[in-house]
Order: sequence, then structure tokens, then C-alpha cells
Amino acid sequence: MSIAPAELESLRPQLLKYARLQLRNEAWAEDAVSETLLAALERPEGFGGRSQLKTWLVGVLKHKLVDQIRRNCRELSSSREDEEDLDEQLFDSTGHWRETPGDWGSDPEAALRQMDFMRVLEACVDKLPGQQGRLFMMREWLELDTEEICKVLAISPTNLWVMLHRARLRLRECLELNWFAGAGPGAAA
Repeated sequence: MSIAPAELESLRPQLLKYARLQLRNEAWAEDAVSETLLAALERPEGFGGRSQLKTWLVGVLKHKLVDQIRRNCRELSSSREDEEDLDEQLFDSTGHWRETPGDWGSDPEAALRQMDFMRVLEACVDKLPGQQGRLFMMREWLELDTEEICKVLAISPTNLWVMLHRARLRLRECLELNWFAGAGPGAAA
């Protein structure tokens, strides 16, 4: 099965957006997408037509993103912001929320399906400190397992889980402020 170069080029912006979100580095994202498109052109037989071309390319891109992270793991910076004790800010000494989370509506899954929600979520993920954002993307969107992430970033599993916990708390707070709060859906992050 052949793949038209024009078809690949039309999907490039979407792939690039995905790669930028994952890597947070323009040059690495460009490299990963270029490698993905080159792989598609060099081995079109890999795409058997069992899925949409975009779905197949995203699958290839995920592997290229992991390769980029492995190649560049020494350049990944750890931020002092990761050290901030977010738990103390959000929870009291008994482990209860200092401020009760707001009502996210009767059907949060309906909100998830809305494109505006995804835009706000992406903006919130972009606001995560570098290391937290990277770990969250590797775990939740690239679906890497704990062992792989720890190996690539040379961190312990305990450190990984603490940083993922903090990332999720920050995402919750950002979504609370920019999506579920009184400003309503569609508020800018």
C-alpha cells in the first residue's frame, strides 16, 4: 500500500502539535515528526490499512518520541519547583483539603468530550514544571511503564510517583481555576 506524500504533509501539523506537547522542545519535536514521516515514506508496507493513517502515524510517533527522550535525557532539567511541597499547600495536617474542591458538574465525562476542555487541559499540562510535565506526558500519554520512565530519567520509582502525584494535583488546581470554576467552561488557562 502506498502513502501519498501530500497526505503525510497534511497530517504533519497535528503530529507536530502532539510531539510538542510530549517533548516541550521545538527541535526535538521537529526531529521526531520528521523521523516519523520519513519512516512512513521508507516503509509504507508497515501501514496495512487496518487503521486510519493518522492513527498509525501517531503510533509510530510515540516510538520516535521515546527515542528522542532517551537520546536527550541528559538535557532534561529538573526544576526546583518540583521540590515545592504542594501537599502542605493543598491539605491540612489531617490530610483533608484546605479548600473543598468545587463542583465539577453532574457529568464530568461530558465536559471531557468537549474540545474546549481539551484545549484547557493542554494549557494546564503546558504550565506544569518541566520535569513534572515530562513525567506526566511519558506516563499518561505515551503510556510508558514506571520502569522505563525511571530508567530513561535516572530516578527512583518513589520519586516518580511523588512527582506524578504533584503533577496531578497541579492539573486539578489548574482545571479547577480555568474550567470548572465560576468562569465556566472555555475560560483560558
